Amino acid sequence: MSRLAIDHEYMLRILEKLLRIPSPTGYTDTIVRCVTEELERQGLTVELTRRGAIRAIRPGKRAEGARAIVSHLDTLGAQVKQLKDNGRLELVPIGHWSARFAEGARATVFADSGTYRGTILPLKASGHTFNDEVDTAPVGWQHVELRIDALSRNRADIHRLGIEIGDIIAIDPQPEFLDNGFIVSRHLDDKAGVAVMLAALKALQDEGAVTPVDIHFLFTIAEEVGVGASSVLSHDVASMLAVDNGTTAPGQNSDEFGVTIAMADQTGPFDYHLARKLVNLCKDNEIRYQKDVFRYYRSDSASAIEAGADVRTALITFGVDASHGYERIHTHALRSLAELITAYAVSPVVIKRDFKETSGVKGFTRQPAGEAEQDLSPVIADEALGD
Repeated sequence: MSRLAIDHEYMLRILEKLLRIPSPTGYTDTIVRCVTEELERQGLTVELTRRGAIRAIRPGKRAEGARAIVSHLDTLGAQVKQLKDNGRLELVPIGHWSARFAEGARATVFADSGTYRGTILPLKASGHTFNDEVDTAPVGWQHVELRIDALSRNRADIHRLGIEIGDIIAIDPQPEFLDNGFIVSRHLDDKAGVAVMLAALKALQDEGAVTPVDIHFLFTIAEEVGVGASSVLSHDVASMLAVDNGTTAPGQNSDEFGVTIAMADQTGPFDYHLARKLVNLCKDNEIRYQKDVFRYYRSDSASAIEAGADVRTALITFGVDASHGYERIHTHALRSLAELITAYAVSPVVIKRDFKETSGVKGFTRQPAGEAEQDLSPVIADEALGD
């Protein structure tokens, strides 16, 4: 077995700390600083892009053909769309999430003049006033508003508070860590993935593990709006493993226990060889796993490929119930993911041709092609293990 022991308590402490930091897309400076400090505490040198995406490289035996592991720091949120005559705020979402899950949420408005607390409510919020109309009101962002917890009875009052159109709003996570291992909170997507990566890094550092190539630990800041890992990869990276949530919903095969390996998302199949290598690592290391395909889902890997990065990509996930809503996960999945990351990091490089960005056909991978290639099965089995 090549998996390493994971400091479970550390992983949960980091997750709880991350959840306390508001980080809707566009308002990520504080969490970038927090994760940077933790990476430096673990002995890595950190590089930031202009906007704050993080790259921290753990040296291996060689730089070429590096492996990247990525998760995102940004979460869902909202922005002020209009200052309303009734002293409340019209909102637009940051990221794709339903106003159904915004109703009743406690929130913080970040204005230049300071922060204000408030609650997102349907336009008809009082049963004593609207009776059955409360139950028949439509769902949508145009049907909710934010009630500010300050003297704010009209538009002039809002101006006096210093709240302006475009101000960013963070939604309270309201985390609960239960004794049976379940965790319920908003923004587990993808702060749980960040915690998993930091726990895997700690295991590698504690063990003094030697990896065949450099491992790039990447943390992006705009995945929820589709930007993701579009500008944080270096040319040395040959493969990238995204860590994010899988959806445990009817019609899906994801689970809140073990690792869910995504075989495809809405952008198409993940790399054939890398995905199968991850499956084999799970088998060899007795890590529970299942496979899934996501129709309405994309991750950091999609943005990297669309930006022109010629890297093999794969996605491993922790099963989330009610994704982008009131999310629930289990610590079993988090530990399993961290173990798989450590096994992947120390595993040998099989496709050595990937050390170079381009080269000839020698060493190029093979995929099973039916009866005509049955005589090549030993070669296929050897070369189709992944990077």
